[in-house]
Amino acid sequence: MNDFQHDVVEANGIAIHVASAGKGPPLLFLHGFPHTWFVWRNVMRALASEHHVIAPDLRGLGDTTRAASGYDLDTLVADALAVLDAHTKEPAVIIGLDLGAPIAFLTASRHPARVKKLVVMEALLGGLPGAETFRPPWWFAFHAIPGMPEEVISGREEAYLDHFFAIGTKRGLPAEARAAFLEAYRGRDSLRCAFAHYRALPENAQLLAKVERLTVPTLAIAGGVVGDALARQVAPLCDHLETARLTDAAHILPEDQPAALAALLRGFARTQG
Repeated sequence: MNDFQHDVVEANGIAIHVASAGKGPPLLFLHGFPHTWFVWRNVMRALASEHHVIAPDLRGLGDTTRAASGYDLDTLVADALAVLDAHTKEPAVIIGLDLGAPIAFLTASRHPARVKKLVVMEALLGGLPGAETFRPPWWFAFHAIPGMPEEVISGREEAYLDHFFAIGTKRGLPAEARAAFLEAYRGRDSLRCAFAHYRALPENAQLLAKVERLTVPTLAIAGGVVGDALARQVAPLCDHLETARLTDAAHILPEDQPAALAALLRGFARTQG
């Protein structure tokens, strides 16, 4: 897309594809499954007039290297820091959706000098207390089975991913987003990398459980799927927590409510804290 700059950050044994735009205080966006950086495009456009907006493809996904390993949060945090270091010297607001939220959370907790504020949405943070009433959906266990889901889904990506697009949005994905995500997750190796994020969840839950305090100002945004469970998880750890809810939205908030989400992020980034 010609209104975004695209570059590659070589770090931690991989080439990380990054889309960016604008100038001003930096915002780092981390996507989830089954998305790429492209899920943030409309939010980034809305904020690029006053912010430097930065969105990588996560390890193994989109146009980032199909890595054989490194799906633990230690490495994913290092990937996020490498992207920040390549793009800005300023502390950034780091924003995570779905799989991106634990990465953003752990980056903020470990590196508060590098992260000005934290925004998390529509995700679970391992087994941290507060989300006991939210039952993880069936695909968490399915994706964690070594080798099997990519064998079953390869060649049937369209039908499989359309399920997530349908339940993740209120009105379905725009054609351009659906096409971009289908292309990104097509093929056995792409699927292997996607499911590697799920196979690392037990190890990553142990890392998340070690967080004792989150000192940076934090905003937890509820959608229509995970809802308030995420805010309940982070509340006991936060020195400063704000919460918000986007109505008429399912799970993929940047697709369902990009303007409302951009307005929330703009306001939170501007506040002193």
